[in-house]
Amino acid sequence: MTIATNPNKIESQPSIELLESIQDRVLWLAMQMVHHANNIRENSDGTKIGGHQASSASIVTLMTSLYFDFMDNQDRISIKPHGSPVFHAIQYLLGNLDASYLTELRAYHGLQAYPSRTKDPDSVDFSTGSVGLGPVAPNFASIVRSYNNSHNHGENLKGRYISIVGDAELDEGSVWEAIAEPAMQDASDILWVVDLNRQSLDRVIPGIRVGAWKDMFVANGWHVVEAKYGALLEHAFRLPDGEMLREAIDSMSNQVYQRLLRVNSEELRAWLPAYTAYPEEMKKFISDWNDEELSRLFHNLGGHDFSTLRKAFQETDKTDGPSVVFAYTMKGYRLPSVGDPQNHSVTMSDSQMEELRKKLNIESSNIWGGFGSESVESQFLRSTSEKLSRLDVVTPPPKEDIPRDFGRKYSGNMSTQQIFGLILTDMSRSLGDLSRRIVTVSPDVASSTNLGGWINRVSIWKPNETETLPEEGIVRALKWEESKSGQHIELGISENNLFMMLGQLGLSNEMNGEMLFPIGTLYDPFIKRGLDAFVYSVYAGAKFIVVGTPSGLTLAPEGGAHQSMMTASIGVEMPQLDAYEPCFGQELEWIMLSALHQIRKRGQSTYLRLTSKRIDQNLLQVPSDTSQIESLRLQVLRGAYCLRDRTAGSFSSVNGNGLTIVSVGAMIPEACEASDILFEEGVLANVINVTGPGPLYRHYRDLVKESIEKGYGLSEGLATLLPGHIGGAPILTLADAHPHSLSWIGGALGSKTVSLGVDDWGQSGSREDLYREYGIDVETIVKAGLSALEL
Repeated sequence: MTIATNPNKIESQPSIELLESIQDRVLWLAMQMVHHANNIRENSDGTKIGGHQASSASIVTLMTSLYFDFMDNQDRISIKPHGSPVFHAIQYLLGNLDASYLTELRAYHGLQAYPSRTKDPDSVDFSTGSVGLGPVAPNFASIVRSYNNSHNHGENLKGRYISIVGDAELDEGSVWEAIAEPAMQDASDILWVVDLNRQSLDRVIPGIRVGAWKDMFVANGWHVVEAKYGALLEHAFRLPDGEMLREAIDSMSNQVYQRLLRVNSEELRAWLPAYTAYPEEMKKFISDWNDEELSRLFHNLGGHDFSTLRKAFQETDKTDGPSVVFAYTMKGYRLPSVGDPQNHSVTMSDSQMEELRKKLNIESSNIWGGFGSESVESQFLRSTSEKLSRLDVVTPPPKEDIPRDFGRKYSGNMSTQQIFGLILTDMSRSLGDLSRRIVTVSPDVASSTNLGGWINRVSIWKPNETETLPEEGIVRALKWEESKSGQHIELGISENNLFMMLGQLGLSNEMNGEMLFPIGTLYDPFIKRGLDAFVYSVYAGAKFIVVGTPSGLTLAPEGGAHQSMMTASIGVEMPQLDAYEPCFGQELEWIMLSALHQIRKRGQSTYLRLTSKRIDQNLLQVPSDTSQIESLRLQVLRGAYCLRDRTAGSFSSVNGNGLTIVSVGAMIPEACEASDILFEEGVLANVINVTGPGPLYRHYRDLVKESIEKGYGLSEGLATLLPGHIGGAPILTLADAHPHSLSWIGGALGSKTVSLGVDDWGQSGSREDLYREYGIDVETIVKAGLSALEL
């Protein structure tokens, strides 16, 4: 990927006065966008719009300083969720957002409530919205860039990864999981700017926690910079007796300081002496400032002072490691609600907006405009826009054909987890340049999720030089060798970090112009622990494969804490994700190769729910005819096929003794055995193998939408989607997961349905004991089938 450089780059720094003028216009536009959305634009149903004026005002100086005094065109930035109006205002002034969008904040097909890579019209680098995830995404993006550079994927890119972080976001555990991630030690060019306005959604945050936060960053190798006081306060502190003022402000609680932001100068003069041991001297000291000057002085925090921020940001460029700037700000800066503990969702009235317009010198005839075309501000904006413009040249994805299969034959008793490792090895051997762009990642579970064979072939990625260790003299099944060219990234035990890493690897094509094919593995029950980051990454448009293994009650002796039952439902319900739960090796091979194709065409991400249960591969008789093999492959990818047909293809009810068993994954052998027993009882029980509950439901929904739009029935489409179902006959669904993950199928077919699955916490025991306890054993399946037929 080539990033254009600007030959006309202006090296001189903009004046503070120029930056303040730009800031005022950014602040006005951001406030006006929210005001228009809430008070002027038609709101037919009366639903609250919102927009977070106070939170946006808090970062207006930070954002202006970064965009117009610090960043260049290779930098990438994550904006705190509630700061989106400021981001869009800046993009408008830079010429990157059409003026028509300014009136469409939080409107249909307009500007999203929170920055979105996939839905906003201007160039958002990182989606934000779920607090604590947006800030850490750039950290993992930095690792991805280092990975690409060390593998010679594209050019050696530079640039900073910047996050604007709300101070309340530091309460999120996901932040500290990412900060403590061992792989993060190798990340560089990372800058966090903490918007330290000391307020959360409902209140002023009690206590002064920045000291503890600083220690935690330092302990993890970060360079910490404070932007606490502005130039006016720093000058006052240097005056005789000025240290009294510093001590007074430093000793105040957050609640007191926030309250004093809202008092008049007379009250401020009365309160300040109370916070020093020398009240008379303080009274005399502050008498040198008139009321307006004293108010301005007290409000002069570093996060709203361009000279302070310039020094702070420049200091971060002097270190190779990650840096964090604690920028002290005011929530509601320059607004009537400044410092109010409940100003989070307050929006200004018409009269307050008019007062702000006059304060910021905005002409009433130009409330949506920029500056005059010949003004110094306009010239500066044009030059800044050129400096920040990006020319992205995307490296074409690997052109190698992705085969439909590897020609491997699966026989004997094998688990899908075991077969997953074999397929990865085949991928490393057989896919040419594409195989060199496959990267695996796991949270310290590589060996127990069957990545060992893959790692032995491709080694562990380590960007820095590795130590030479003495020979051990032991031949190990897993060779833990590290190199710059390794294709496996091993993380610490954090599922949040796994999904954030997968997400940024899966966006390498969009962010770096270099396509990667990421495959992540984790224990299936712990998908829930990383679910927020999982959703974040898919929502942001990342394309990857995630393997949850082992899964379900089938992991019998491990007990309820490790037996997943809800993950199947998660896979079905998540948009832009195809969730598969194959039973046989041939199915898994087809699915994984198709998943690579989906990544290359920027289609769906893929979730594979695998198990350690060994299953007789001969239960699946793969046809010998080429066209029949292809038909079966497509059915597997669509989500279901008929594995056991007792009715010779008849879709009509068979004299009231027909039953369709719809099963998935590890439960297929039990479904087949139950079908055999029922056949002996005179019941014709077809078995439909649901290989992909996710794509099956997605195709069903597409079918429903099409039938509604075009006004025709569903029966013909359902026959294709669920081949082998017996029309009018009862449906019995069976899953090693919560039963509702498949129960919708009965409703789709309009049939009486009995759903078997696991709807309580698991426990330790043998597989046989647990299947019987939770009602998914063969005997229960047979009884349920007979009950459905009322026999």
